[in-house]
Amino acid sequence: MLISKNGTRAITKGSAEYFTGDVHVEPFVSTTEPAHVQTSSVCFQPGAHSAWHTHPLGQILIVTAGCGVIQCFGEPAQFIGPGDIIWTPPSVKHWHGAVAYSGMTHISIVENLDGKGVDWLEHVTDSEYASGCAQCEIATSISSNQENK
Repeated sequence: MLISKNGTRAITKGSAEYFTGDVHVEPFVSTTEPAHVQTSSVCFQPGAHSAWHTHPLGQILIVTAGCGVIQCFGEPAQFIGPGDIIWTPPSVKHWHGAVAYSGMTHISIVENLDGKGVDWLEHVTDSEYASGCAQCEIATSISSNQENK
């Protein structure tokens, strides 16, 4: 058994190769064979987000704080917030991060295939990010208006 005490894990700055903006990654557990699970907490400051990427065996995200956005390639962006749990199937191209006005933290759970849990692709463009955030604001506004009726 391994117990990783709070405050003892190394927090690293997310690489500019894979992230835009201020991102910090706190690895929780990276198992050894025969297990293949890798978990971490990822903290995005306002406006920070990942590059496009895929996961060979999929990814689970658990949003723990703040407001974020996630988008699968070719689909509308979606707003995500605390308590939301997202399953991204294997090999689905996507990105995620914080909205412009709020930070966002999530726990990431991936299973490695041949020692690899993520395939990083190109950076999200400024227009893709702005469009994704705008889609979330419109959807959130419509939802709020419908709830208030």
